[in-house]
Amino acid sequence: MRSLNAIRTGLLLAAGVFFAVPAGAQMHHHATTPADSTKSPSASERMPGHGGMQGMQGHPGMHGHEMSGHGHTHMTGMYGPYPLTREASGTSWQPDRAWHRGIHEMKGRWNLMLHGMGDLVFDHQGGDRGGEKTFSSNMVMGLAQRGLGPGHLGLRAMLSGEPATIGKRGYPLLLQTGETADGRTPLIDRQHPHDLFMELAATYSIRSGRRSLFLYGGMPGEPALGPPAYMHRFSGMGIPEAPITHHWLDSSHITFGVLTGGLVLGQAKLEASAFRGREPDQNRYDLETPKLDSYSYRVSVNPSPSWSLQVSRGRLKSPEQLEPDVDTDRTTASAIYAKDWPAAHWESTIAWGQNRSRPGATLDALIAESALQLQGGHTVLARVERVKKNELFPEGDPRQGRIFNVGEASVGYRFDLLRGSHWAAGLGALGSIVMIPTDLRGAYGRNPASALLFTHVELR
Repeated sequence: MRSLNAIRTGLLLAAGVFFAVPAGAQMHHHATTPADSTKSPSASERMPGHGGMQGMQGHPGMHGHEMSGHGHTHMTGMYGPYPLTREASGTSWQPDRAWHRGIHEMKGRWNLMLHGMGDLVFDHQGGDRGGEKTFSSNMVMGLAQRGLGPGHLGLRAMLSGEPATIGKRGYPLLLQTGETADGRTPLIDRQHPHDLFMELAATYSIRSGRRSLFLYGGMPGEPALGPPAYMHRFSGMGIPEAPITHHWLDSSHITFGVLTGGLVLGQAKLEASAFRGREPDQNRYDLETPKLDSYSYRVSVNPSPSWSLQVSRGRLKSPEQLEPDVDTDRTTASAIYAKDWPAAHWESTIAWGQNRSRPGATLDALIAESALQLQGGHTVLARVERVKKNELFPEGDPRQGRIFNVGEASVGYRFDLLRGSHWAAGLGALGSIVMIPTDLRGAYGRNPASALLFTHVELR
């Protein structure tokens, strides 16, 4: 209750700051007009606050199919008067110059966006604890927003077929830990599937000049904690396997019950969330009981169109189903960079996360990932991770609970051989080397290697 009272107090203070605007400031709506997809963004469209969809129109020298598509509308964000390209998963931010994939349309007073992607993957994880599986990771999401009363109403939905296309036991991924397939035993060296319902959320924002107040509620949704989820970061969404640092940074992106209030002040955003701390259980098709037993705070700053920075902290009540008496204090910090050239687009992310179990150990994680898309449908992918893990052995093993400093380095390539005005399909490959200490070689082998072959389909 103390944490919820603190959140309410913070929102009241934010409202006081927001409404202390100069007397001459007036409320206004941002009109949406059709964009000319044959032209590259003007200087004003590249700058925040002009409503331009930078990164969503063709660059000179690049094939139009490699951008986010034709016929997009100029859309401002759901939470404030800035380009929609700034918004990623939940209420998180990315650079204004980030690519915001999807098909954008105007239907009456509604601005609509549809995005989806899927990978069909053959996964070979080497070493003594590896395995093989063919599976599909996938998601589809839709956004809708319009003016309503003094502000803007937004609706968000995201679904995944992974409960059927991956299955309860997930897919092989060396060093991955977290959640359970049966409610009794932990998943180790496997990545769990996402739930059918990844996000069902509504938002409302009130704007004045470059300021805004917003409210976000989801069942499920994503609290203000961590960087954008990995399948929403351009630097990570092309890699068809989850990061092994997932449960240190963005594992709360599917939360059954979340309420977030925030204040946007130009290039900065302050927000606080109350949410359900428990991660989803093994029943991936249902909606779980909502609670507001956990909280988080996040500060985000976009100092320029190319950069997005955030720091956040949260207390998660009993996040792991198999450790109901353990709470987690999570702290994260991240930086995302995006850059355009006439024939290329590049985005990179570096992020740090720390989980402090109460009671239990304090464990850190670090990730750096990058994606470069070149003219002609070529994409180069890279990711490096280091993380301290104490869940690599099940209960009863003498090494259970020991902390090991492990890592993974991955490099991949994808070629989009089929490209339409709003879609692309390609083939790719990813190779990874697992980095483990000497005392883990008896279990994993000597730095085992893994390989993924995949087909990729995406709406743009």
